[in-house]
Amino acid sequence: MSATVTETPKPLVETLPPIGDPHQYDYDRLPTYVHPPETKAELPWAELVTLDLEDYNRHGGRERLAKQLEHAVHHVGFFYVRNFGLSQEQVDEQFTLAKSFFNLPVEEKSKYEIDYANADYNGWARPGRGKADPVTSNIEVFNIPKFTKDFQGRYKQPDLLRAHLPEIETFSRALHSNVVLPLLRLFAIVLQLPDEEYLVRQHTYDTKSEDHFRYMLYHKRTPEEHAASGYGQTTGHTDLGTVTLLFRQPVAGLQILGDDGGWRYVSAQPGTITINLADTISHLTGGWLKSSVHRVVAPPEDQWQYDRTGLLYFARPHNDTVLNPIVDSPVLEAAGVKPRFEKPVTMEQWVKAKQTLQLNPDISAKKFAESADGTVEVLGGFRDRKYK
Repeated sequence: MSATVTETPKPLVETLPPIGDPHQYDYDRLPTYVHPPETKAELPWAELVTLDLEDYNRHGGRERLAKQLEHAVHHVGFFYVRNFGLSQEQVDEQFTLAKSFFNLPVEEKSKYEIDYANADYNGWARPGRGKADPVTSNIEVFNIPKFTKDFQGRYKQPDLLRAHLPEIETFSRALHSNVVLPLLRLFAIVLQLPDEEYLVRQHTYDTKSEDHFRYMLYHKRTPEEHAASGYGQTTGHTDLGTVTLLFRQPVAGLQILGDDGGWRYVSAQPGTITINLADTISHLTGGWLKSSVHRVVAPPEDQWQYDRTGLLYFARPHNDTVLNPIVDSPVLEAAGVKPRFEKPVTMEQWVKAKQTLQLNPDISAKKFAESADGTVEVLGGFRDRKYK
């Protein structure tokens, strides 16, 4: 796939106070991020398909890639892509920015803290809010919304990131144009929709939606903390959007739940992005496209000395998209899929409801405690499940 981003409007210009020394945040002045070594432990690895997006624009390429995807999107919900039009240097620069951001003092990061109560997740989420009894969460996050007029001026960033917003915007837009949109066209082929742009029209970049780019950090734990946490870091869950893009991270810990009830590790394949399908695309297909259950557990002991840094992009449809099953798919019609909600629910409503549970562990814990079956209603009769 070409490294050229196919949809690149002029960056939004926002009047902000000048940065003191414009060169103090140059990459050659920042501590370079170095990936930790891969584990030598023998682990049960998941067997996942890899799509080479370089084939996408070749004659018959889309049909070949869609054929590769059929089993993965219906039964697994996870796969890899390679040749996505970003250089390794661009990827490494984003890891360097993530490392430098998380190294900022807490007093600086707290200026950009998210609004937990209103389920507004853009900005910084401090570690320690979510309980992983009997130890607190070790996860730290910084979310950056789309670079569109809907979000212009709503969220601020520290000078470190302001100095690199043009690169961050280019990177984010490239992920949307070079990965998300091609995948949506492949999904349309798999579903035998009337035209390949069917899902793309619900995911245009400049229309308001809750897509965001994320820097993420799992802080390393001591042996005592690992033991106290039961060697788990997050419980099994599904993501709430269309697809999630995760850049290669050698610290093993990401696992997916198989149909046999077993958990298998997702390996760090060089030069790839790991893709997982999420709730929204599953809602739009009545569950036919699989929103994969996954979790992050403690890494093998030979990686306990390392933090686990992540770069992610979360793609979501327009906020006004109604999450009813698509009616123009012969595949879905033959499967007899049904709506997953008891009433019409928009993407904006779905995000608000599920983020309220995710960002407020006390609310979530109370709702699950009141439930007798390990599920909780998120919205419109749809129930989410808690996994180990």
